[in-house]
Amino acid sequence: MQYAIYAPQHIDTTIKLPASKSISNRALIIHALSGGNLLPENISDCDDTSVIVHALQYMPEAIDIKAAGTAMRFLTAYLATTADKHTITGTDRMQQRPIRILVDALRYLGADITYLGNEGYPPLEITGRKLEGGHLDIAGDVSSQYISALMMIGPALQNGLELKLNGEIASRPYIDLTLWMMKEFGADAEWSDVDTITIMPKPYQNRPYTIESDWSGASYWYEIMALGSKNEKLKLEGLTDGSKQGDSVVKYLFSLLGIKTTFGSRKKNGTADVILTRHESIVPRLDYDFINSPDLAQTLVVCCTLMEIPFHFTGLASLRIKETDRIDALKTELKKLGYVIKERNDSELIWDGECCTPTLEPIDTYEDHRMAMAFAPAAYKFPGIAINHPKVVTKSYPAFWHDLQSAGFSIIEK
Repeated sequence: MQYAIYAPQHIDTTIKLPASKSISNRALIIHALSGGNLLPENISDCDDTSVIVHALQYMPEAIDIKAAGTAMRFLTAYLATTADKHTITGTDRMQQRPIRILVDALRYLGADITYLGNEGYPPLEITGRKLEGGHLDIAGDVSSQYISALMMIGPALQNGLELKLNGEIASRPYIDLTLWMMKEFGADAEWSDVDTITIMPKPYQNRPYTIESDWSGASYWYEIMALGSKNEKLKLEGLTDGSKQGDSVVKYLFSLLGIKTTFGSRKKNGTADVILTRHESIVPRLDYDFINSPDLAQTLVVCCTLMEIPFHFTGLASLRIKETDRIDALKTELKKLGYVIKERNDSELIWDGECCTPTLEPIDTYEDHRMAMAFAPAAYKFPGIAINHPKVVTKSYPAFWHDLQSAGFSIIEK
C-alpha cells in the first residue's frame, strides 16, 4: 500500500492526541505487579501497548509481541518474576534486536532465561521464579528500556534492587519517568546517588490512574506548524505542562524553529489544551544532543532539512537498534528529496546545506512508524509525496492519517 499526501492551504483545527505509549506500557506492567483490578484509564490503543494488554490479560504460553521493542524488554523482566514458563518472540526484525544486556542482568539476579535462537537475541524461553534482587551494575548508556524494565520489577524482588549505572547515562528522562510512575503507585524508590537508584522491597499499591497524551505524537504537529503557512492555528488536547515525558522537550526545540507553545487552563484530569502559533524568530542553525530524546530525532532531521536549517545532531547511537537503523534510513530517504545528510562517529547526523538532484521516489518506512510520520509533513514542500506501507503508524499513533485528513490534508491511496 502507498499513500500520496497533499498539504492544505491553511490549518485551523483541534487534535486529540493519542495516549502516551511510554506511560501506558509502564502503567500496565506496574499495575500487573500490584495485583490490583483498577486498570489505568485512557490506555493507548497503539500496537505496542495492545500486545502488552493481550499478554497480561491472557498470559499465553507463547507470547508474540510482533514489532514492539518496549513490550519485549518490559515483558521479559516481568515474566522472569512471575510463575509458569513462557516463550516470547516477535517479528524477524525483533529477532535481530539485541537483548543480551537485559538477559544477563536478569540472570545475575537469578532469572531462568534461555535463548531459543541466536545467542543474545529473541526468541526467549523464560521460567518465572521469585528473584532475590540485591546490587546490580549496568552500563548507563544502554537502552533506557533495559533499565526501566529492571527498575519496575524492583519492588517485587525479595531484597529490592540497588541499580548502579556506569558511565554516561542515556535517555535519563525515560528513567526518571519510570521512577516517578513507580512512586505514583507507592514504590519506595529514589536516586540514592548521582548514578545509583535504590528500590526497596515494598509492594506497589493499585490506584486510579489516568494516562496523559503523547508528546512524541505531538512532535509531528509541531513539524506541520513549522512547515506550513504563517497563519496556521492548531490546538492539541490532553497534554501536561511540566510533563515527565522526555519528549516534552519538543516544545523547546520547536520554539527555536518559530513555533510558540501556550497552555490553556488545567482540566480536572490534570491535562490542558495546548495552542501552537508561529513567531518570526528562527535560529539559522541547530545543534542539539538527542541523548535524552532519541525518538524526536527523525522529526527534527526532516523538519530542519526542509526548512533549510543546517544542523549537527549528536547522541543518536540508539537509533541503530530501533525498529530499523534510523540513521541509515534517514540518509537514504532524504537523498530521495535532494538532501545529502552526513554521518559521523556512528552517532551523529550533520547537514551543512549540501543538496543533490531529487529523485522523488516514494519514501520507504522500514516497518518504522516514526519514518512515516516524520516524512508526511514533507507534503508542504513536495505535494503528492508518496509513502510506502503507511499503516505502520498503528505502532504508536493509529489515528494519525485520520487526524491529518481532519486537519485538511488530502491522502490518496495508490
